[in-house]
Amino acid sequence: MDALLAELTAICGPEHVLTDPDVTAGYATDWTRRFRGLARCVIRPGHAAEVARALVACGRHGVAVVPQGGNTGLVGGGVPASENAVVLSARRLRRLGPVDTLSGQVTAGAGVTIAELRAHAARAGLEYGVDLAARDSATVGGTIATNAGGIQAIRYGPTRAQLLGLEAVLADGSVISRLGGIQAGNTGYDPTQLIAGSEGTLAVITAASFRLWPAEPPTLTVLAGVPDIEAAAGLQAEIRSLVPAVRAAEYFEAAGLALVRAHTGLPAPLKRDYPAYLLADAAASDDDAEQLVVLAQLQDAVVAMDTQARARLWAYRERHTESISAEGIPHKLDVAVPLARIAAFRAELDSVIAKADARAIVFGHIGAGNLHVNVLGPAPDDDSVDDAVLRLAAEHGGTISAEHGIGRAKTAVLHLSRSAAEIAAMRAVKAAFDPAGLLNPGVLFAP
Repeated sequence: MDALLAELTAICGPEHVLTDPDVTAGYATDWTRRFRGLARCVIRPGHAAEVARALVACGRHGVAVVPQGGNTGLVGGGVPASENAVVLSARRLRRLGPVDTLSGQVTAGAGVTIAELRAHAARAGLEYGVDLAARDSATVGGTIATNAGGIQAIRYGPTRAQLLGLEAVLADGSVISRLGGIQAGNTGYDPTQLIAGSEGTLAVITAASFRLWPAEPPTLTVLAGVPDIEAAAGLQAEIRSLVPAVRAAEYFEAAGLALVRAHTGLPAPLKRDYPAYLLADAAASDDDAEQLVVLAQLQDAVVAMDTQARARLWAYRERHTESISAEGIPHKLDVAVPLARIAAFRAELDSVIAKADARAIVFGHIGAGNLHVNVLGPAPDDDSVDDAVLRLAAEHGGTISAEHGIGRAKTAVLHLSRSAAEIAAMRAVKAAFDPAGLLNPGVLFAP
């Protein structure tokens, strides 16, 4: 055993330093299967002190560290680019504190999954504001690192809006901890908000304190067929104007629905087929429901009120990802454009995809202007279609990453969403936090 492995074994315990290639392969391949690496080893520290000691050891040996949560990332940001890197898995950082119902908050370790945090809050009569289809695997640390939005972002905001403080370990082993949960505080730079969205390049997140919301269970889900994305955007806006407590407004298309049905065996959701569909969730009263059902656009729609019926409707949207993956290795592009430009973007997208001799499955959080463009056909290492789609989003005033992050996939086109001055400032922050470049090299910034 080499010197670094011996140190890491002494720090984390032999059962939590993984070197078998058959085992480490699962940590070195991202969810899409497009991005792969070879980990020198995988370590699973159990608390912040072990993380700190492990980072000091890796720094002493000049070995890079790749922080990883549930490994549900889609842009290569949580897997090693170098075979010499150590993957630091947060899966054992699983403390889950009692819910403070007086202030409406809770502290959770970075390895707690979104589903576990949501269930924990629900038992106390409160709700955690972030939800996403990968809830059973995605961890709170990973979603902080990418500032994930998810299906409820139009109601509660992205992950940054839920954060009250965090505990994290810097590259030199220093531990910063701001878990007091004080909501009124202004004492200079806020490391919590700075580290959120930094994709593991500034620190290793070990725990965080989260804002919780009054429980507001959805009582109504509606799935409506629409002629196009412009109609879907207009319908979601009308629904939100009638029902203040809309929690989700999701979009998908006929091609995606056909793929889901072929993969799952689900029946057709409506009496006839439509080019596109809008799925909306709301905490609606009986009066709200009555207002919605008279909308002209909802004349061919399904409205569900009970839990099982609502889950059946959500399956048409949430099973897109697995159905797409079953077709091949997708290029997963996560963009957001202003709603006023979303129809024009979608219209031009078809020609971009046609030039690449590919097909696209498009779905997403239309209430936030966030579309997930899944491209099937090009080889995993062919980035030409990615570049074309991202440039198209930028041309329409959009962003190249709404919630998945930059990772390794988009470093060369970061300038499409950030100015030269912004990138220089970001690099300066990185240099201040991690001068040796120990944490997640190759992520966020082009070499």
